Amino acid sequence: MQSNNPVFRRSEEFNRSGAAAYQGFGEPQYGGYSQPGQTVPEAPTRQGRMTIDSVVQTTAITLGITIVAAAITWFVTPAIESTEAIGVLSAAMIVGAGAAFILSLVNSFKRVISPALVMAFALAEGVALGALSKFYDAVFGAESAGYGGIVMQAVIGTFAAFAGTLAAYKILDIKVGQKFRTFVVAAMFGMVALSLMQLVVSLFGGNLGIYDFNALGLIVAIAGLVIGVFMLILDFDFIEQGVRNGIPERESWRASFGLLVSLVWIYTNLLRILAILQQD
Repeated sequence: MQSNNPVFRRSEEFNRSGAAAYQGFGEPQYGGYSQPGQTVPEAPTRQGRMTIDSVVQTTAITLGITIVAAAITWFVTPAIESTEAIGVLSAAMIVGAGAAFILSLVNSFKRVISPALVMAFALAEGVALGALSKFYDAVFGAESAGYGGIVMQAVIGTFAAFAGTLAAYKILDIKVGQKFRTFVVAAMFGMVALSLMQLVVSLFGGNLGIYDFNALGLIVAIAGLVIGVFMLILDFDFIEQGVRNGIPERESWRASFGLLVSLVWIYTNLLRILAILQQD
């Protein structure tokens, strides 16, 4: 079984054919035959398999770390009232986002998933999101309609997108095919490439305009939001297939890592959409 999400593709288990690639997973290893009059013993009860419960537990841990780190960053960083305060927020965003990007690459290409690295990624993401959210709240929060401001709206919208996508996946019995998988992976890497191009161009004083608060920025943000929802579908399919094939429980951390990547992707794009819609 192959992985459906690029953050899962380096999983050694998913680059083999089926769960029987593991000792203790699939058919028992007893030499392949039985002697006359002998009965091949039953396979021992398989332990340590990934389950929905294990995915929920690891996801709760990673998401909890992200939320706590974001909240701490929000409260310990100064309010945007001076150039120095803006510098502190910018530094937190850059350090957190940079560390999260590096850790995401490590986790994506690591054959044996490391729970510690997944939690470190969640911590870095929390720092970056806390600073980013505080910046958006300061700039757009006062103009944002509705309870809680623009940040709260984005948080609620992210969890609504998660619940809605999960419901659609189960109710509509969505099947992930190769064409859909290829499209989502290509679109995701395309967005990442655009972001890196914007970063490089900005270092030389240029601007592609994809993150501006205008019509082009809105189109890019909506496209990013749609891709994030598609990424969630791949995550759900990975979890469903993994549970069905009895892959090791450790892979629950890979599933939670993928879910966190998708949720952060959705949140940041939704935050930008709400900010753009606040413009005159």
